[in-house]
Amino acid sequence: AFDQEGRILAGRIISQSNLGAYLSPVGPGPSTRNIPRNFPSVYRLPVIHARTYARFTNTTPIGAYRGAGRPEGVCFMERLIDEAARAMNIDRVELRRRNLIVPAQIPYDAVSGLTYDSGDFPAVLDAALEAADWKGFEARRRRSAGRGKLRGIGLACYLEVTGPPATEMSALRFEDDGTVTMVSGSLNYGQGHASTFAQIVSTHLGVPFAALRLLQGDSDELIAGAGTGGSRTTISAGTLLIQACDLVIENGRQLAAHVLEAAAEDIVFARGEFRIAGTDRAIAIMDLATRLRDLGPLPGGLPPSLDATLAAQTPPSAFPNGCHVAEVEIEPETGAVAVVRYGVVDDFGTLINPMLVEGQVHGGIVQGIGQALMEETVYDGTGQLVAGSFMDYALPRADCVPDFEFASHPAPATTNPLGAKGCGEAGTTGALPAVMNAIVDVLARERAITHFDMPATPQRVWAALHRPGVTS
Repeated sequence: AFDQEGRILAGRIISQSNLGAYLSPVGPGPSTRNIPRNFPSVYRLPVIHARTYARFTNTTPIGAYRGAGRPEGVCFMERLIDEAARAMNIDRVELRRRNLIVPAQIPYDAVSGLTYDSGDFPAVLDAALEAADWKGFEARRRRSAGRGKLRGIGLACYLEVTGPPATEMSALRFEDDGTVTMVSGSLNYGQGHASTFAQIVSTHLGVPFAALRLLQGDSDELIAGAGTGGSRTTISAGTLLIQACDLVIENGRQLAAHVLEAAAEDIVFARGEFRIAGTDRAIAIMDLATRLRDLGPLPGGLPPSLDATLAAQTPPSAFPNGCHVAEVEIEPETGAVAVVRYGVVDDFGTLINPMLVEGQVHGGIVQGIGQALMEETVYDGTGQLVAGSFMDYALPRADCVPDFEFASHPAPATTNPLGAKGCGEAGTTGALPAVMNAIVDVLARERAITHFDMPATPQRVWAALHRPGVTS
């Protein structure tokens, strides 16, 4: 609901959720929790009503997919904004600007019950439009038309809620071979956490990056851990690693005082070494670890080693956000959709490893393009899954996507010591509505079709282009 000036008054979501034949651990979560929490996004939404019907059916049980309801919640909002702009004859960018939360309103108490602690949503939108050459689109559309292609452009602002707080663990152990083992209750299965964790520890302790090793998945080592999910690993496990570093430093001050024959209160730590304040007497942290191994038993009252282990509650959810701009070309003779241009500006707060972040965004966008254009579970009339292998289930490949233009406009989070916001699912969250808005941009112009459901397969797009031009 909007007022006459295009300001959002309220939102309502009523959804049907297919859980499949059996209840899985996260089956209901995407629709019952994540969709309404992420639907408000970056906008001033004063009132919301959400109701989800979770149904058991004779189909495959539902598990977590990248985003797990976050992309769908944001997609609903961004599709509604575009539709409202058409209905009210307001430019779609202008309608977004009228409703964006502005920096002066942050911290912002969202209708979801969460408090956005940081962000500059208007600046992110402006940066994305500039990077995408939004004003130059009409010239590109005419060039596509000259080649017999229908070109559309779509944008999507997004904000997603990362995973909630949980109990996590962290440990640092100085080994006899000169390495340092990091133990985490989170799990790296391709995201590059080993590098990210090593950067955090190396920065805080001065331990050489090459000396750090990640140990995970060993139940003998774990005292807590919520695993990986919800774009929260750097926020949660990274914060616990900083706390473990602080314990190592405290242990080190007492042990360095013993080795240097000084009072513990006179020992300061900086840039990887313990020093007697006001003097040139110091010992590097790795040298201290070696020295302690050679000393043998230590006097009572001292920590037995530099090692540290702890379990604690992790910081609250963070709010990564950004703006995606996608351009598509549709071949009217076949209905085939090609994503030909794609840019994104994200606010992930502090970037620990920008290369890994960009890789996560790229992977997320590709998954979003797959969901928007081709991925579909198909059952026959008896409930038999007929898209049960990759011979029948279409996945995006490298030739399905263009080069992505990625830029960062960070506003560090204030709720965790790293300032990080999480990035693992954000690419998918922004991709669904950006791609679908671009497709509907074509269909609305050519056939007055203002709504089109995913997946936008060639068969379905062709059928839409070749039926009478009425609103779907």
